[in-house]
Amino acid sequence: MTDQSRKILVGVAWPYVNGEKHIGQIAGAYLPPDIFARYQRMAGNDVLMVSGSDTHGTPITLQAEKEGIPPAAVVEKYHKLFVEGCVAMGLTFDLYTHTDTQNHWEVTQQLFLRHLENGYIYQDTQKQWYDGQSGRFLADRYVEGTCPFCGFTDARGDQCDNCGRIYDALELKNPRSKITGNTNLEVRETEHFFLDLGKLNEPLSQWVETGKEHWRPNVINFTKGQLALKELRGRPITRDIDWGVTIPLPGFEGKRIYVWYDAVIGYLSAAIEWGKLTDSDAWREWWDADINPDALIYNFIGKDNIPFHTVIWPGMLMAYNDGEGGEKFNLPYDVPANEYLNFRGMQFSTSRGNVIGFNSVLREFQADAWRYALTAVAPENSDSEFTWPDFVERINNELVANWGNLANRMLGFAYKRFDGVVPTPGELDQADTDLLDEVKYGFKSVGALYNAARFKPALQEIRRLSQRVNQYLNEKAPWQSIKTDPAAAATSVYVALQAIDWLKTLWSPILPHSSEALHSYLGYPDPLFGCQYTEEVEDARGTHLVLRYDHSGASGHWQAGTLPPGQTLKEPQPLFIKLDPAEVLGEEAA
Repeated sequence: MTDQSRKILVGVAWPYVNGEKHIGQIAGAYLPPDIFARYQRMAGNDVLMVSGSDTHGTPITLQAEKEGIPPAAVVEKYHKLFVEGCVAMGLTFDLYTHTDTQNHWEVTQQLFLRHLENGYIYQDTQKQWYDGQSGRFLADRYVEGTCPFCGFTDARGDQCDNCGRIYDALELKNPRSKITGNTNLEVRETEHFFLDLGKLNEPLSQWVETGKEHWRPNVINFTKGQLALKELRGRPITRDIDWGVTIPLPGFEGKRIYVWYDAVIGYLSAAIEWGKLTDSDAWREWWDADINPDALIYNFIGKDNIPFHTVIWPGMLMAYNDGEGGEKFNLPYDVPANEYLNFRGMQFSTSRGNVIGFNSVLREFQADAWRYALTAVAPENSDSEFTWPDFVERINNELVANWGNLANRMLGFAYKRFDGVVPTPGELDQADTDLLDEVKYGFKSVGALYNAARFKPALQEIRRLSQRVNQYLNEKAPWQSIKTDPAAAATSVYVALQAIDWLKTLWSPILPHSSEALHSYLGYPDPLFGCQYTEEVEDARGTHLVLRYDHSGASGHWQAGTLPPGQTLKEPQPLFIKLDPAEVLGEEAA
């Protein structure tokens, strides 16, 4: 770290563990924060990247009923599957845990009691859909119907996936039970605890109006629009169900804390768990506003989660802070929310069979191929479309033909023709210095894009610089000049290798696996990045699997170092596998 280093918490959306995740979710919410975290660590900032599996959502209990197994078995099965995918993709979580842990229960209950004490939680009766065929009240995700705002016919009980509006399930038109399909639902009263969001409308409006110039237009416009309506009101934070965090008060044993309330608390509870695993209170350096008010908290999400992260979660933090004594928590600095990556002209949907499984494709194609392709089509400002032909085009004609070919042919040439070492250059001419100056400037231009969470344009700029080195080599043609002027060839090869070394660093947040390999081929003894590892953690609720990242041995820095002449090279291997279009396009029909 440098003297100017900052504490940056990278909070990653918490996925339901009810099945294999799809690449739309990876492109929208899980790959972007890893690119960001890798860059920020290289830039010298102290990053804590946390997330975990959301175990308490009704999608888990629905999946449990579908498979005929307990919810805990669903959690164990799919939590492990997602962790395996994160390892294969190279997602560098300092801690990836889940919400059915003793630590998360305690932190959630602590916030509940603090909100109650501060006057932001109250008891009231609520009218709720009741399914007479199943004999149970229907939590929001157990009912679906027509959105009361946009008319979308497959709207969820708490939020519309089409227009993003949140509402009470009773506002749904043509409601139906997801358990039985019953369309003759009753309205019955049940007692619950409510978070008084109405009290928070004005404080949230003031907060959003100040210092949010760096927020993406889709995020700030949606949030301001929601708050301008002044429709925030009490929102139930408990439900009639037997799966989830218990209410820390007597007399409510048959109810549980609602998943929307407890899941966002995970950003805090995961940081606290990370601290416990390292036997320290260091998590406070990111969260405690009295200790470090300059810490930056980023929440990377998909657009369907915008209201929960720009209205509800900041409101919960404000409600926690609005009391006498106790710690005060930092509010989010930025919420880089992506739009949707679509497939076949519609949203990815497991239920509709419109899906490309995360773990499945990582067994077929290189992780860096996916990281490249998904960044290249990232839905940063608007919805985008994934197609298999485009995937092949980007890998073969961009990644392989541009960057992969440049690195492989120059390292191979240097290894064979210069006795396996970096050649010593002679005096540089104007073309040499122009190229190096242009590539070196990428540390500033590309770094600014990474820092602003603009990964798609960052990729485009690095690709342009890679092509610029290809153009330089076409002009210098060292494979020809080596026959007549070995010294000139040595200089142009050195200049190209120096540019490739810098490009390797520029590419590394997006392409960590191949950049790590290239770093080794260039003769560096220490790795660019640290290593991922998993461990089993035991607490009062049992044993749970966590994913962690040890970056103590990482040597990568966001700076244009000098490639040492005479450094021993390793015999290079191709960085990327060229795709067979006929084989890959067979996926289109799958």
